[in-house]
Amino acid sequence: MRVLVIGAGIGGLCLAQGLLRAGIDVRVHEREASVDSRYQGFRIGLGGPGLAGLLECLPPRLHPLLEASTGELGGERRVVDHHLAELARLDPVHGGMATDRHVLRHLLLSGLGERVEFGKRLVEYTELADGTVRAVFADGSTAEGDLLVGADGVSSPVRRQLLPHAEVVTVGGGGVLGRTPLTERFAALVPGFGTLVRGPEANILLGRMDFRRPPHLAAAELAPDVVLPRTSSYLRWAMLLPDNTRLVPGDWAATRDVLLDLLDGWHPDLLDLVRQSDVVNSTPLTIGHARPVPHWGTRPVTLLGDAVHVMPPSGGQGANTAFRDAALLCRMLTAVHRGEAELLPAVERYEREMLDYGFAAVADSVARLPTFAAR
Repeated sequence: MRVLVIGAGIGGLCLAQGLLRAGIDVRVHEREASVDSRYQGFRIGLGGPGLAGLLECLPPRLHPLLEASTGELGGERRVVDHHLAELARLDPVHGGMATDRHVLRHLLLSGLGERVEFGKRLVEYTELADGTVRAVFADGSTAEGDLLVGADGVSSPVRRQLLPHAEVVTVGGGGVLGRTPLTERFAALVPGFGTLVRGPEANILLGRMDFRRPPHLAAAELAPDVVLPRTSSYLRWAMLLPDNTRLVPGDWAATRDVLLDLLDGWHPDLLDLVRQSDVVNSTPLTIGHARPVPHWGTRPVTLLGDAVHVMPPSGGQGANTAFRDAALLCRMLTAVHRGEAELLPAVERYEREMLDYGFAAVADSVARLPTFAAR
């Protein structure tokens, strides 16, 4: 059995790692030119079924490196006003880890080698008479497999062909995702799990990415064949913007000025957090979510992660749900590989379970969105 994965994001790579462990022939095709060709640098929280799914797919020899190259994700959640006066303390959260998406993506590429091809933008796929599927890429090349998995994100070409009626709804005026080098001063803003700053016109959600060890040094000691980026600890902040906010696409310096005008009169620590933001790793965000879709009738083509159930970041469930997808699909395909199940019924079981918990996570994230929205 050969599985074609479209998209080398963290969900697709997690699936590839699990399939390779199971002895299944897997090939990953990514439209970007390289792993470093676009913005990747933000913190995500891992826990629950998502973290369990990642650990299930990742080779055990890399588990210590995952632990060493992540950070704590736990403690109390604070709510403060824009002058940093405390408004509330919420119940503490424990049992997860904070990781940088760019670092994690490099870790998930480990050992896949030539199974991952960059510069492969999918144009279309064709279901063949023998039940297999052919992927056609913009450079004229093709690939064939028994199953094609669209793990190609919110703008998924696979979803557009498979489910042309599926909708992704854009929310409000969008937002920004900022990253600022972590100093003792800024670390004090997030003493626990996270801090929500409530202001007169906007709210900011703060989270700390404080690596237990520098990722590149942890890799050199624990898994010398793995190369991880030289990424320093930082504070991640996210803001949903009022509907009338106008940003300058592709110009973070101009965007930063707009934000500073919006935050005029806020505490100096918060203003400096924005002023000192990393130009390369800060960016405007489009906030959106997928509308639920009914099961479409199983084919030799399926979907995973944001390609099917993209959700706002307000629930912190996007990456976790993608890893849950990857582990579930890997288990189903492993049963097929062992002769314990037929391919299409196994894929259908995956799809029906994934749609249930995936769109439950979307609904939960949408319900939480007003907590973080601009006023």
